[in-house]
Order: sequence, then C-alpha cells, then structure tokens
Amino acid sequence: MAVNLVSAAQQLLTPEVIAQIASFLGMDRGAAQKAAVAAIPTILASLSDLVGTPAGANQLSKLLSQQQGGNPMDLLRDSGAPGLAQMGSSMLSGLLGGRTTDTMARAIGSFAGMGDGGGKSLLAVVGPLVLGMLGKQQHDAGMDANGLASLLRSQKDQIMAAIPSGLSDHLSASGLIDKARSGMTTAAATGSRIAGASGASQAAMATGRTQWPYWLAALVILGGLALYALQRPTEQTVAQNTNVTRPSAGTVGLAPADLTVDGVNLANQVNSSLGTLRAQLPTITDEASAQAALPKINDAISQLDGITARAAKLSPDSRSALAKLIAAAAPAINEMCDKISATPAGAIAKPVIDNLRTKLDQLAKV
Repeated sequence: MAVNLVSAAQQLLTPEVIAQIASFLGMDRGAAQKAAVAAIPTILASLSDLVGTPAGANQLSKLLSQQQGGNPMDLLRDSGAPGLAQMGSSMLSGLLGGRTTDTMARAIGSFAGMGDGGGKSLLAVVGPLVLGMLGKQQHDAGMDANGLASLLRSQKDQIMAAIPSGLSDHLSASGLIDKARSGMTTAAATGSRIAGASGASQAAMATGRTQWPYWLAALVILGGLALYALQRPTEQTVAQNTNVTRPSAGTVGLAPADLTVDGVNLANQVNSSLGTLRAQLPTITDEASAQAALPKINDAISQLDGITARAAKLSPDSRSALAKLIAAAAPAINEMCDKISATPAGAIAKPVIDNLRTKLDQLAKV
C-alpha cells in the first residue's frame, strides 16, 4: 500500500524541528506547528497540479532525483532555518513559479496570522521537507516521473481533505483551491491512464534502476540540503544511467564542487531556472499560452540576474565552470525561443525572449 503522503510529511515535524521553525519565525511553537502542518497539504496539492502535465511531472521527478538524503533535524541544526529557507524558496519558485509561491505564502501567512513575510519564510522551510519526503518515496519505490505523478494524483482527495478549512478559504479566494479541485477531476477522469502509469513505475522497480548522485559538495556545507526526512544519506546528482555516471548537458553535472556565494549555491539556482525555462517555453504557442507562461519565465530571468550578480564573487575556475554550464544549456533554450518566434505568440513574447537571450549570453561569459 502506498504511504499516505500528508502523514509521512507531517511526521517530520518533530518537536525539535518545530522549535527551530518557531525560533526562525519569531513565534510560539503552537502557532508554528499549526502553520507548518497546514502548509504541507497546501504544497502537496500544488505539486499534484504540477504533475498534471508530462513536462511538470518530469521537472519534479528530475529535481527529486538530484536531492541528497538526510535527517531533517540534522538539516536544520547544520544549515539553520535561514539557510534551508534560502534553498526552499528557490526550489518552490522554480517548480511552481514565483507568483503561485507568493500567493500560497500570503494565504498561509493570513491563515496563521504571521503576515506575508512570515508565510513566505514558513513555506520556504517546510517546502524542502515535503520535497525530501517525496524524493525518498520515489527513490525507495523506484518510481519514474509517471509513477510519481500517479502517486500524487491518486491521493489528491486525501491531500485536499487535510487542508484546514480556514486555510481553504484563503486559498479559494486566491484561486488556488479551485485549481486543485480541477486537478482532482482530471485525475478521476483519467483513472485508467494513472493505473497504467503505476504499472510502468513497478516495471521500473523491477529493472533495479537507481540514481546515485554526486551533485555538489556545496550543499553539504549547507547541511547537505538534505530534504529527505528519513535516515538514508545519499548524494545529490544529475541524471545518470545505472552503471555509468555521466552529467547531462545543461545540468549541474558540469559544475565544480563548490559554486556557493554568500550561502547561496549558484549551480542549484541555475538548475532551478533552467528547469523552469524548459518546462514553460515549449508551452507557448499562442497569445493565451504566452500570457500564462511569461510570468514564470520572467521569474526565471530574475533568478538569472541574481546569479549574474553573485558570480563576480566566484573564483576564476568556478566562474569558468558556471559559464560552461550555461553555454551547454543555451543551445536548447535558444532553439525553444526560435520556435516561439515562429508562432503567433512571437510578437508578444519577443521582449521577454530577447531579455532571456541577453541574460544567458551574459552568464556564458562570466
């Protein structure tokens, strides 16, 4: 029987973890626990919407496969809640888009009486724990992207039921709750496809495929960016086959051991930004799809701006590695941009596309 995802994530909120979160947020433990418990199904509901498309499912699966396992309390003890929040904010924005993440944060902040800033910080700390739990489930079950999507969609009713009614009101007012319910309808209507995907994931288990990462030692400096809440250490990585470890083009596998500046791992942020671009650019075919995707693309561009500003503090070797990382990914991104230019959405998207090309060129020359 599949594990209950909400319960598995909420079990991570030990008294020690809640104490760390409460101290970080400057609030009492009871309020911190209430907010953290409520945030878990909210995050899971958004992720179950994300995997409603193949691109979203692949994006989430890839991120989870690149994470490093560890105990959440060790994570908070070594990295501290601020360090974890920095990474969590980057991850959630990369997966869901900055606007969706901000809307969720406002809803949680209002529900818990901690304001927008407190809601954003809380979400950023809890997000990595939820992603870590999902990554643990994916790894242990040998699930591929389809299997992971099936698992999330199959539990959508349980996830929605776990959102407190007070928070549901805030999410409904923002439009997120309706989107989640729409996701439930879609999941129910495609039951046979979900069952087939589940069977595919079991077949993947039989092949014994595992992904053992080498990712970046810089995340070890932050306490491992552990994100996996149970007790199996693994190392972060890029995509690899069973017997041969090799970095994929355009991923952090090209990066050196340490690309951390001011406590921020630039390779992780690059990976997040590129993941957003790869997921959103192919969806633009007309004016409506452009209007939906361009805000998320702008969020990714803003993140690239931050990377460019911090890159000046890297050593020459690290700057060279970062430039190679961008240069490896740029051709595929530029090809996607060229395709957009040939569609009816080309004129609408042109300013954003031109800005994106400029940012990639700048980073490729740092």
